[in-house]
Amino acid sequence: MSEDWKRIPWPLIGVLLAQTVGGLTWAGGAAARIATLETQVGEQRLVAERLARLEEQGAATRTAVERIERRLEER
Repeated sequence: MSEDWKRIPWPLIGVLLAQTVGGLTWAGGAAARIATLETQVGEQRLVAERLARLEEQGAATRTAVERIERRLEER
């Protein structure tokens, strides 16, 4: 059993190490991209909430204007 490690080709070990380093580098880049996307989604959520509030305010304003117009027409 102690002689088995001598039969492992060194280029194979080098390739495995290179693939491991490449995989870790790729995973780090993917983690950075995911973090950026999470930030963007958080910002978009805030914008969506603001837009919903503005739409509701616009609807309330439209209702108020229509009510004012009806009262003016009644006079």
